[in-house]
Amino acid sequence: MRLGINLGYWGAGMDADNLAVAREADRLGYAVCWAAEAYGSDAPTVLSWVAAQTERIDVGSAIFQIPARTPTMTAMTAATLDSLSGGRFRLGLGVSGPQVSEGWYGVKFDKPLARTREYVEIIRKAMSRERVVHEGDHWTLPLPGGPGKPIKLTVHPVREHIPLYIAAIGPKNLEQTGEIADGALVVFFAPEHAEETTLGPIRAGRAKAGLDLDGFDLVPTVPMAVGDDVDALADLFRPYTALYVGGMGSAKQNFYNKLAQRMGYEKAAAEIQEKYLSGDKQGAAAAVPRELIDSTSLLGPVDRIADRMRAYADAGVTTLSLAPAGFTLDDRIAALRAGTEALERAGLA
Repeated sequence: MRLGINLGYWGAGMDADNLAVAREADRLGYAVCWAAEAYGSDAPTVLSWVAAQTERIDVGSAIFQIPARTPTMTAMTAATLDSLSGGRFRLGLGVSGPQVSEGWYGVKFDKPLARTREYVEIIRKAMSRERVVHEGDHWTLPLPGGPGKPIKLTVHPVREHIPLYIAAIGPKNLEQTGEIADGALVVFFAPEHAEETTLGPIRAGRAKAGLDLDGFDLVPTVPMAVGDDVDALADLFRPYTALYVGGMGSAKQNFYNKLAQRMGYEKAAAEIQEKYLSGDKQGAAAAVPRELIDSTSLLGPVDRIADRMRAYADAGVTTLSLAPAGFTLDDRIAALRAGTEALERAGLA
C-alpha cells in the first residue's frame, strides 16, 4: 500500500504551506498528491505549480469537475500536465453535485452515470490520439451540418496511458467506475464495511469488463490526527463529518448521508441531516457517532495508526491518501512524517 496526500482546496491564504506539504511528501517518498476544486481555485493550475516544484511525486486531480470542462478540454489538460510533469499526472474525474453543477456551471445535473461514461469514452479516444468522433446523448463530435471535422490531439503525453480515476460513492457509480476506470477516489471509507459499501460494486464492474481487481487503484482519502487522546482527536472531525453527512446536497439527494446509512448509521444520519439543514450545525456535529469518525479516520498514537493502516491494506486499499488535521504547517508536516513511520511499523512500506 502506498501513501498519498490530499492537499484539498487552495486559495485560503495557506498556499505556501500547501506547497511545503507537497514538497515534504515528495521528499518522504509519498506516491501522489491530490488537489481539489469546487468553485474557487481550479485544480489544473495548482497541479502545474506543484509539479514544477517537486521531483518524484505524482500530481492528481481529485477532482476535475465534469460539468466544468468539455471532455476534449480535459484530455488536452491531462496531456499537457503529463508532459509538463514528466509523466507524473493522474486524472481524477467527478460529476460534482447538483448545487455546483447547476448553480455555478449552469449544467443540468441529470443522468450522471451516462454523462460520466460518455465523458470517459471521449477522453479515451482523444488521449489515444485518434480523430475524435462521438455520437451520444450528451456530446456529439463533430457537430452535424457545420464546418467541424474530426480532429486529433496534437500533444504527445509522456505515457501512452494516463491513469484515470473516478470519484464514486453510490453503488451504481462504483460499479461503473470499476468497469471504465483505472481507480476509484472514495471518502468515508471504513475497512470494516469495505465489501458492502465499496468493493462489491467495484468488483461487479470489473467483471463486466472481463477484469478483476488486479491493477485497480482503490484510493480513499482518510482524515488523520496524531496524539494520545483519541476522543479529542475524533472531535476535530465532527464538523467535517456533519457537513458531508448532513449538509452536502439536499434532504432528498445526499450521497454521503446514504453512505452512512449503508454503514449502519441510519438513525444518526437522519438526525445529523435534520439538524444541519435546520441550521443547527453544532447539534449536527454533536450527533455524529464517535465510531463513525474513528472507523473512517486515522486517529491516535503512531502504533494505533499503524494498526488501522493494516486494516485498510487488508480491505483492499492500494493508495491511502491522507488528509492531516491541523492549521499550522508544523502540524501537517509532523503528520506526514508520522504517516511514513506508521506505514513502516505496519510492515507495508
